[in-house]
Amino acid sequence: MSEGRDRILSVENIRTRFGGDRAGATVVDGVSFTLRRGLTTALVGESGSGKSATALSIMRLIDPPGRIPSGRVLLDGVDLLKMSEREMEAVRGARIGMIFQDPLTSLNPALTIGRQIAETILAHRDVTSAEAQRQAIELLIRVGVQDAARRIRDYPHHFSGGMRQRVLIAAAISCSPSIIIADEPTTALDVTVQAKILRLLHNLQKEMQASLLLITHDLGVVASMADEVLVMYAGRIVERADVDTLFHRPRHPYTKALLECVGGIEDDRNVPLEPIAGAAPDLRNPPKGCRFAPRCKMARDICRAQDQPLLPVADGHEVACMLAQAEAVDA
Repeated sequence: MSEGRDRILSVENIRTRFGGDRAGATVVDGVSFTLRRGLTTALVGESGSGKSATALSIMRLIDPPGRIPSGRVLLDGVDLLKMSEREMEAVRGARIGMIFQDPLTSLNPALTIGRQIAETILAHRDVTSAEAQRQAIELLIRVGVQDAARRIRDYPHHFSGGMRQRVLIAAAISCSPSIIIADEPTTALDVTVQAKILRLLHNLQKEMQASLLLITHDLGVVASMADEVLVMYAGRIVERADVDTLFHRPRHPYTKALLECVGGIEDDRNVPLEPIAGAAPDLRNPPKGCRFAPRCKMARDICRAQDQPLLPVADGHEVACMLAQAEAVDA
């Protein structure tokens, strides 16, 4: 399959802003990337870097006073940002499924699990309530909920954190979407449950041949699941590469700093981990030039004065760093 036909979603130069023109902050600033069928794209970065805002922008779930003043989100060539709310409601759940990071607040505590999954099915498919209920039971079985026919009558508080996350996954895949967005899907779970949920998500994605946008700050999860990685800092993508290249040949100083915080994926040496000095910038008044420059050990005066766009340094590898780009030219 050609790359063009394989592309499902194209995000083009989107900007998402909260607050007014003077006092507000642009939390997603000129972000572009594509999602391809059957592949997992990981969006990584520190808390507050704009990862979740990017996902919510794709889904058109930015609440006022937030807004998306510019950019395009093309789903099979159609711009989601130009759709009416009714048209967008037909996309959510049916063509793009989203798994939120906190299942307890994402699920309605006053409705049974079965009703919540069935409502998603009824909203997008021409089936009876009885058929939607039957499909909901099948979905719970599919995601590993035991005794699903009985548990479908339970409420969210009757489930453990891991089981609630499985319920969210069941709802997200209920209409076989071509894209799944998972926003920190295992944040509140213990390590053993995390591994089970991620394995389930990976297997379902491959079974459905869906595109997965995985939002996380956990580089271990990225190493085990991603095909491509987008590194985000202060509202911007600063590096894009396939997962092997990113872990073994990172080029942006921020990416290198993130990896130094956790150690290498194959590094058994007893090497002290290096925290990233300083703090992310206030996006209400971001610094001029490279936004990572105030924390970067390699920064020069030109880095602090001049913005650097995301440019290729190798095939399929893009970096927003003039020093890394200069090194690539010299090499």
